[in-house]
Amino acid sequence: MFWGMVAAILPIIARVIFLPHADQGFFVTAYAFWGSLIGIFLGIILARNLGRYPGVEKASAIIPSFSVTFGIVFAVFLLLRLDYSRWILIGAYICAVSIFYVGYAQVFGRKRLTIGVLLREESACALLDIEGIDWVALRSPEQQISEMDAIAVDLRADLPVEWERRIADFALSGIPVYHSKHLVESLTGRVELEHLSETSFGTLSPPYAYMAPKHLADQIAAAVALVLLLPLFVVVAILIRIDSPGPAIFRQQRIGFRGKPFIVYKFRTMRIKAPGDQEGRDEAITRTNDHRITSLGKFLRQSRIDELPQIINVLKGQMSWIGPRPEASVLSSWYESEIPFYRYRHVVRPGITGWAQIMQGHVTDVEDVRSKLYYDFYYIKNFSLWIDSLIIVRTLVTVMTGFGAK
Repeated sequence: MFWGMVAAILPIIARVIFLPHADQGFFVTAYAFWGSLIGIFLGIILARNLGRYPGVEKASAIIPSFSVTFGIVFAVFLLLRLDYSRWILIGAYICAVSIFYVGYAQVFGRKRLTIGVLLREESACALLDIEGIDWVALRSPEQQISEMDAIAVDLRADLPVEWERRIADFALSGIPVYHSKHLVESLTGRVELEHLSETSFGTLSPPYAYMAPKHLADQIAAAVALVLLLPLFVVVAILIRIDSPGPAIFRQQRIGFRGKPFIVYKFRTMRIKAPGDQEGRDEAITRTNDHRITSLGKFLRQSRIDELPQIINVLKGQMSWIGPRPEASVLSSWYESEIPFYRYRHVVRPGITGWAQIMQGHVTDVEDVRSKLYYDFYYIKNFSLWIDSLIIVRTLVTVMTGFGAK
């Protein structure tokens, strides 16, 4: 609760420091403070109940939980017609989300959970490969579990009667019992497909109720961003032309929504090819320390500024701000021939940033692409405002650290 108090106080301190003459009155500030504290307290309780699984699911519950509770606080203030500082309330919300998201990442990164695993199904093997957890094999119903934080078992498996009774006892004693397949997904942020009929998505199409407003919001945000960033575009384009000969904008055919090809726009970060050269598979792959990358191009890639012209693709409806990375046509054809279900990633619009980009970065080898594809499947399975919000937060960290750049 200490950090909740900090999140409620910080906006008040900021207002006093930066707006010392904005005297809103004692009660206005007091109502906003206590409203913030209530929103934070209820948000913590809701987050603990929504995100029952450790890992990504727990972290992704932070934003929706605080959004709901602060929304209720706003509604109560409006209904009671109380004077309050909306800026203090909004500031407390932002502070709470930031503090608890960073705090969870730090705590989860340090704390090693001890989880018992019933070794009677294939998903248990996938669990044992996950690092950062002390896995304990459960070989007998009489085995002691007093030191364990949770139990993982395939809840859909046909288990012996003695094990079914023992698992019920675990739950009755207050020990969390996790479905092993779901636990793998939450700890890794990946979904592995073997058969499309067994995806547990319920449908192969993501929810249209979210896809349509997301697409509209993407285009509105792209139009605003394009106007605001136009001066930056001009400066970067001039610097690219000075740094190396060739056009400032790089164009390449990539595969997009529903498998349709489109031309993507990026700031050029590589030296141009000699006249007559054909772009094959090798030329389309960007490798670590690629000699073709210019000195300015290296900075543009690490800062992700080279991606900004894709705002034009978002405005044209070909891309989204958030989604799977669009691959070059020649690479997409190669991956489709080597990896089952690769085309399924085209069921949503490709994005400038995305879950796979922030979790694994840029990859090119088939096995690495297969691994990255599982992150795309996780995003599609959890396609919602909440995972998009989580990606936005992590993208800001990625931009600051330069993670995944080639």
